[in-house]
Amino acid sequence: MAGKNKPKLVVALDVDTLAAAKKIANALYPRVRWFKVGSQLFTACGPEIIRFLKAKGAKVFLDLKFHDIPNTAANAARQAARLRADMFNAHISGGEEMLKAAVEAARQEAKARRSAAPIILGVTVLTSQKTTLNSVLALSGLAKRSGLDGVVASVNEAGAIKRRLGRDFVVLCPGIRLEGAPSDDQKRRATPEEAKKQGADFIVVGRPVIKAKDPRKEAGLIIDALNK
Repeated sequence: MAGKNKPKLVVALDVDTLAAAKKIANALYPRVRWFKVGSQLFTACGPEIIRFLKAKGAKVFLDLKFHDIPNTAANAARQAARLRADMFNAHISGGEEMLKAAVEAARQEAKARRSAAPIILGVTVLTSQKTTLNSVLALSGLAKRSGLDGVVASVNEAGAIKRRLGRDFVVLCPGIRLEGAPSDDQKRRATPEEAKKQGADFIVVGRPVIKAKDPRKEAGLIIDALNK
């Protein structure tokens, strides 16, 4: 399915220190406006990196993949909203009760603070793992029934998800590489052009950008590919 949308690039700040993350963000912003803060960086420096990015005017995808009992997941989601994360995720395999609790908590917190509610995504299957389309579609359906805004899935499933669950159901695709770039540990990878064709709303790129000799140039090549 050829999507009319232009997917937004999210650069994964998968580094060990706050200083390294700041250096990358400073080099890429405002050409890149979305940044992913995952477990590696968040464990290293906590909410400080989110506050730094938000102060710059950047958007934050908090990629901590919440998966716990409903009460704990709800409390984590509430904190994500309190930090003004623009997007965060939870494992769909945590079940409907957990997902609904997280959605309700985040939206209540955003409403109480009179801020925009975060985009909440469900993690289907990690792109380092093998899966089937039917499995991903089943998980995506559960995510939508539970009130989530969309899912994290590979480009291989993005088009089918959009057809099944609607164009407004957000799909974020990791495992994106420019043509000819190393696959690293991504078993289900795709190019930016393929992600756009399948209707992805966001793509996540980490190592190909942050480990490049010129991260700004590499990010620019990806953005140019998305804008064609």
